[in-house]
Amino acid sequence: MSEPEILGESLPFDERIELSGWKHASVSADDYKAYLAKSLADPEASWAAVAKELHWFRHWDSVLSRDIYPHVYHWFEGGLLNLSYLALDRHASSWRRNKVALIWEGEPTDEKGGPREVRKITYGEMLRDVNRIASVLQRKFGLRKGDRMAVYMPLIPEAIMTLLAAARLGVTFTVVFSGFSAESLASRVADLEAKVIVTADGTYRRGKTVLFKEIVDKALEQTPSVKNVVLIRRLGVPCPMKEGRDYFLDELVSELPARATVEPEKVESGHPLYVLYTSGTTGKPKGIIHDTGGYATLLHATMKWVFDIRDDDVYWCPADIGWVTGHSYVAFGPLIEGATVVIFEGALDFPQPDRWWAIVERYGVSIFYTTPTATRAQMKFGEEPVRKHDLSSLRVIQSVGEPINPSAWRWLFTLVGNSSCPVGSTWWMTETGGVMVSSLPGLQLIPMKPGSNGLPIPGVKADIVDENGASVAPGKKGFLVIETPWPGMPGPPTGMYGDPERFEKQYYSRFPGKDYFFCGDYAVKDMDGYIWVAGRADEVLKVAGHRLGTYEIESAIVSHRAASEAAVVAIPDAIKGEVPIAFVVLRQGHEPDENLRKEVRKWVRESFSPIAEPAQVFFVNKLPKTRSGKIMRRLLRAVAEGKPLGDVATLEDETSVSEAKKAYEELGVK
Repeated sequence: MSEPEILGESLPFDERIELSGWKHASVSADDYKAYLAKSLADPEASWAAVAKELHWFRHWDSVLSRDIYPHVYHWFEGGLLNLSYLALDRHASSWRRNKVALIWEGEPTDEKGGPREVRKITYGEMLRDVNRIASVLQRKFGLRKGDRMAVYMPLIPEAIMTLLAAARLGVTFTVVFSGFSAESLASRVADLEAKVIVTADGTYRRGKTVLFKEIVDKALEQTPSVKNVVLIRRLGVPCPMKEGRDYFLDELVSELPARATVEPEKVESGHPLYVLYTSGTTGKPKGIIHDTGGYATLLHATMKWVFDIRDDDVYWCPADIGWVTGHSYVAFGPLIEGATVVIFEGALDFPQPDRWWAIVERYGVSIFYTTPTATRAQMKFGEEPVRKHDLSSLRVIQSVGEPINPSAWRWLFTLVGNSSCPVGSTWWMTETGGVMVSSLPGLQLIPMKPGSNGLPIPGVKADIVDENGASVAPGKKGFLVIETPWPGMPGPPTGMYGDPERFEKQYYSRFPGKDYFFCGDYAVKDMDGYIWVAGRADEVLKVAGHRLGTYEIESAIVSHRAASEAAVVAIPDAIKGEVPIAFVVLRQGHEPDENLRKEVRKWVRESFSPIAEPAQVFFVNKLPKTRSGKIMRRLLRAVAEGKPLGDVATLEDETSVSEAKKAYEELGVK
């Protein structure tokens, strides 16, 4: 496979873009390779040096040790700390006490298009409010270290405060995405055996109100472990309340002493901070456990290295707290560093497509962490929404969630960042806890390669291997693996909540005889060691015996002048086994017709491979996505095969499925 084909766009692996005058790196270019080599020669010492920069109530006895399960590790065993203390107390007792910790903007706008609701909360105020929530959880409901609770909330300040309050008490929590159905909520709460659910009366989404309490009540029919529900008033609408079980937070807080405080629990480094459930293609959701000390260490390192976080930065990652990005790089990572964090309740293109850029300008955002899917969705609106705003405050842009195609990277770099910001593509996953592969502008800004994820971060040994676990040559596609343990990995006591056998089978059985963590992604490494992730290994097509990644075909399509977004799925074929079909969103100024349909098919055939040519191209106005921006290809596959859609709880806009069905009907496909 030639180099450009792996990304579907004409990009040689040796393309380099450098920013002259970047002065922020903490390691010189001459020392950078030696720094990385030293971190891999003794990763325990490397990570210990990072961990020492945090506040520990008691230092550890050993950096790394194994548990009774072969791949569940203890990081910094014997150490005591508290993540709420790291994120709040140490800042509130310093000059940062009156520094703004959170800037929250609600979705509703006024008659001039500006936000109707903005809240700015200092570190001192946030510590006060977190203490109040922790006091309620402890005094009213008796929650203590080792107990478990669930959070089902929109992106409002109280959501982040609730996570910090749980961490303060040593209560292990799970956040369930607020777009999930009652059944999805119930399955996660029941698995964790949570005692308390904290939720809100609702939220705004695309100008409409979304109500939560009835969903929670329905879930409680299947969760006998839950004894109490704490409700936060966001909309101020009437809610069904069960006496003795359901309580409004503001009423409980009013009963507390004016200066109610809870001393942060000194928890062990390996204490489970949270369990986050990830959906698999089969079986029940997997509850990934993240510890406290190793996780905090990884977040501290990556906030410095990947985001170059500084005291005068305003940081914005639009991720929902229901996903791991919202945990690591909204609720915890930036607050550990004492940053000012922007959070936004609503949809990024509502009510106008420039909402993104208005927020960046309004608050002087300097670090922006976005997704390739959201970027491509913005690209279809053209340059005008971007150019009407002053984005000169931006200095670092990173992306997350999926591989970024080179054209989207260039759009961010040249238009949004004015060719003066480093733009990166971070690779990591729920299981890793934090970024594993990325450009590192805070450590050393290596030459950027549009579409590449960059190098593994210090202390992380990653490789690309074949079916047998052997390293593949540069330029050849294989499986991405992590060869050695890292802080922030799935932690004690079982890696996967209550299911150590499934954890071992899922992540460590793929290559017998090797301790490789199997990531489930295809990737390529170039001659310079840069990693280019090519999408999930389970999102592949097998056409006439040839395995093709959906991402590769999608990237080829969006490199066409008329295409903004694309989703590719496979349908059965009597001769070839499977053939790809494509759902395509067009850029402004392009109208769907048969000639353009043929042109897109020809473009894929000529720019990628004849065997990758879509059997059919369907033009739609939107693709089915989760609220976090991930394309739900399984729904398109169900439409194509005439099968039931299944669970659509995470679907942001139901009309996107109707669009796909309509496109089928217009082409005479039933």
